[in-house]
Amino acid sequence: MTSAPSPTTPLPADADPRWAAVLARDPAVDGRFVYAVKTTGVYCRPGSPTRLPHPRNVEFFDTPEEAEAAGYRPSRRHASDRSAIAARRAAQVAEACRLIDASDAIPASSELARQAGMSVHHFHRVFKAVTGLTPKAYAAARRADKLRRALHAGGRVTDAIYEAGFNSNSRFYEAADRLLGMRPKDYRQGGANMRIRFAVGQCSLGAILVAQSERGICAILLGDDPDALVRQLQDQFPRATLVGGDRDFERVIARVVGLVEAPAVGLDLPLDVRGTAFQERVWQALRQIPPGVTMTYAEIAARLGMPKAVRAVARACAANALAVAIPCHRVVRSDGALSGYRWGVERKRALLEREGKAPRA
Repeated sequence: MTSAPSPTTPLPADADPRWAAVLARDPAVDGRFVYAVKTTGVYCRPGSPTRLPHPRNVEFFDTPEEAEAAGYRPSRRHASDRSAIAARRAAQVAEACRLIDASDAIPASSELARQAGMSVHHFHRVFKAVTGLTPKAYAAARRADKLRRALHAGGRVTDAIYEAGFNSNSRFYEAADRLLGMRPKDYRQGGANMRIRFAVGQCSLGAILVAQSERGICAILLGDDPDALVRQLQDQFPRATLVGGDRDFERVIARVVGLVEAPAVGLDLPLDVRGTAFQERVWQALRQIPPGVTMTYAEIAARLGMPKAVRAVARACAANALAVAIPCHRVVRSDGALSGYRWGVERKRALLEREGKAPRA
């Protein structure tokens, strides 16, 4: 009598439900898995029109990365199709972002996934891969952006609450501090009643100003003139109460200076990030660039699903007030050369050199 297979024994390829999609060359499941061919050492997407292998020579992987980790390489057709798949995913995510932006209430993930023609799990994974945010996090950032603009317009706080899509005052006030970092009345008044500790020191790149709100580090500014850095902070928070740092704050300064001297080490202090929904998406993408790696403005725009927003990405980088902690120095021009940097191109060059990425002269 033949014994039953072990629970860990993989199913033959033709007994796996995914084999039917390969036989049908179904493009609808592209991106959900790949199949690899043992005799050729390559892997393909299920919708590929390549010649079908014998099922005994096939194994399945959830992602191309898993296939490559197992020793397979992409087929020529798969490699060329990758850009088309990426473009299609970017377009689907961009459409989902437009639906979120146009909705008064945050759309359900199931509805966004249905519009994109994906399962909820797959849509969630694709959306985060493209934007760096979950759909919920993007929607929250977009809502915060609407709220800030409504408060800047100078109207009543109650009107701003409903314009931003909150259907009750109680739900808004539960999230107000997370969205604004302060009471909405104080935000509308330019940071009134907000207390910010700050100090100016020196590092190898010149003067450095570090400021901290109750939520975290809200400014890391570099320059040559300490007084000019203080004026920049005052312009950023015109009605906040600025308090000189004490002895305890010196330890915070030392940790930030350590980040500037060795940016690859990272910073384990909380950040108080304030920007528009788009800016926060860009800054989140920047924080995902590993030390020693650079990306172009165009690559960041493509990652966000907005390939034409190259200039907007550059403006978001220029608006970053958290030098090195949000590493906009890792973004370069399409030809690899350095471009404008809020704190000077030479500082950008020095930071990249410290990370082991030698920029072009």
